[in-house]
Amino acid sequence: MKISVINGSPKGNNSVTLQYIEYLKKRNAADDFSIIHAGQQIRQYEKPGAMDEAITELIGTDLILFAYPVYTSLAPYQLAKFIELIKKHPQAGKLAGKFVSQITTSMHFFDFTAHRYIVENALDLKMKVIEGHSAEMEDLLSAKGQKQLTDYYSRLKFAMKNDITAYTRSNHNVDANFTFERTTAEPDRKSAVAKADTVIVTDCEPENLSLKNMIEEFIDIYPRPVKVVNIGEFRFSGGCMGCTRCAATGDCVYKDGFQDLLRNEIQSSHAMIFAFSVKDHSMGTKFKIYDDRQFCNGHRTVVRGVYSAYIVHGALNTEQNLMDLLEAKAEISETPLTGIACDESQSQSETSESLKKLSLNLDFALKEKWDKPQSFYGIGGMKIFRDLIFVMRGLMKADHRFYKKHGIYDFPQKRKGLIIKMKLIGLLMSIPAVRRKAGNKMTEAILKPYKDVI
Repeated sequence: MKISVINGSPKGNNSVTLQYIEYLKKRNAADDFSIIHAGQQIRQYEKPGAMDEAITELIGTDLILFAYPVYTSLAPYQLAKFIELIKKHPQAGKLAGKFVSQITTSMHFFDFTAHRYIVENALDLKMKVIEGHSAEMEDLLSAKGQKQLTDYYSRLKFAMKNDITAYTRSNHNVDANFTFERTTAEPDRKSAVAKADTVIVTDCEPENLSLKNMIEEFIDIYPRPVKVVNIGEFRFSGGCMGCTRCAATGDCVYKDGFQDLLRNEIQSSHAMIFAFSVKDHSMGTKFKIYDDRQFCNGHRTVVRGVYSAYIVHGALNTEQNLMDLLEAKAEISETPLTGIACDESQSQSETSESLKKLSLNLDFALKEKWDKPQSFYGIGGMKIFRDLIFVMRGLMKADHRFYKKHGIYDFPQKRKGLIIKMKLIGLLMSIPAVRRKAGNKMTEAILKPYKDVI
């Protein structure tokens, strides 16, 4: 069997994820593995005609296997760009019917959204998707992890032989050419934009009239001054390389000014609105490089308490994975989500109304200092980071200082009083006579502090 591995890691041969491929190669000598270093060589592939050879190889293979580390809940920017280049290539249609799967390494922090992203783009190309393998980075070092990887590969071959695929898609008929026309009059721009407490971060291109008009209409009706930062015009030196050099100091190895833009122009605001068009089931590659490069903040919720919102051009309701990601991004960063305005209804009046409601919601949140509890996305995500940083505190010093300062090390074993209390109650309740006598008194005892508060 011929297998084309698309290595999405910017580290190339030094990728941990690629070692999982090497393990399979060593134990499946009859299979022909070839590696495309998409992550490390993305700038080469962006040159005219550079994708031709890669597309030819992918067309001639039996299986396309994506291998990558999970970066900010999706594939790394470099791999996202490579996928974009595949889909734009004139020969991309010849990938229809090709088997595809994926192997990832991560802390299992939103690895499922990364897998969904690959699946959705593969389905766009009408490929046959087989369920992937999500490993913790060190799984390959254990006997259990080795067996799980071997089992995955055996099942992968079984699924190919029997044409068993894991995913299908319903057709959505959406007019991608809909353009929202502004309903407001000529803009009455706020004078003190330099002192704006709200920033709109966008990758809007001049020809994207619908998104442009939505942004301008929001600015017109929003009662506060707004500053617009277009990251589409920013010259990034490159995507995050996963070098972790920023772990100790918080400073990125790149010196292209992004760090200053992020901290002084965007994260210093009281509210952040992200305005984008749905592209390849994501916010697009400009926002992907923006998200990945925020790793200079490490795993710290440096914008906690800043409100967030989205202005979206495109059929967002057909993109459940993207919707989950938008909500999760807000929860993980502790930036309460105040709403999403979208033109997916393809109605001028409904789109305008969604912008008005977003304006009202965001202004209310800022006025009332609205506080919103986190759900599983935020709580579960931070527990993973909490344990990671505690173990790696010797390396990730900036994260460690932040976690100590903000009480994020909330390990359950610290609650000694509650643990002792539960042990005593457990001992008492193991006595039949005590259980009978307790009756409804246990419920009363549980409810008493709540009734006291009321």
